[in-house]
Amino acid sequence: MSSQMPVVAFVLGGPGAGKGTQCEKIVETFGFVHLSAGELLRQERDSGSKDGNLIQDYIKEGKIVPVAITISLLQKAMKNSPVKRFLVDGFPRNEDNLQGWSERMDGIVDVKCVLFFDCPEEECIRRIVERGKTSGRTDDNIDSLRKRFKTYKEQTMPIIKYYEKLNLVKTIPAARTPDEIFEDVKEAINAILE
Repeated sequence: MSSQMPVVAFVLGGPGAGKGTQCEKIVETFGFVHLSAGELLRQERDSGSKDGNLIQDYIKEGKIVPVAITISLLQKAMKNSPVKRFLVDGFPRNEDNLQGWSERMDGIVDVKCVLFFDCPEEECIRRIVERGKTSGRTDDNIDSLRKRFKTYKEQTMPIIKYYEKLNLVKTIPAARTPDEIFEDVKEAINAILE
């Protein structure tokens, strides 16, 4: 058993910036495990657990779920994975997330970078409205979207700025085709695996 810490790359960007699409490509090409904070929360919401109703209320309002819940779900998924390379998608999304992560995960995992998918809001909205036609997600609508963008600008952008000061952010222009975007992603991932 290797004593090396699990490697983590955070994946951030506005709703509809293409995080999920690019994570699929990274998993396929580099063998990372994709941990979507949102997906883990939706699964927990649907599981009938004691946190399910609370999570539903936060998601419906476009708010960020309490950090203790999200981190415990991420920790559980990491612990249960034989692979120790993780894409943590959609987290940390605010100061509370960042502090909670630092308190519980510093020294346990090695955060190598933040992949920041930088995409104009108009393009993100267009993509999500299109996705909403088939996704079945309760938050893929204009009302939830406006709330999610407000939360993203006010709470997530400062986290990206924080990681920029640590020289960990790889900004990837995301208003292009998935394949064009992935060329930049491959370069960023190869750099952290060297």
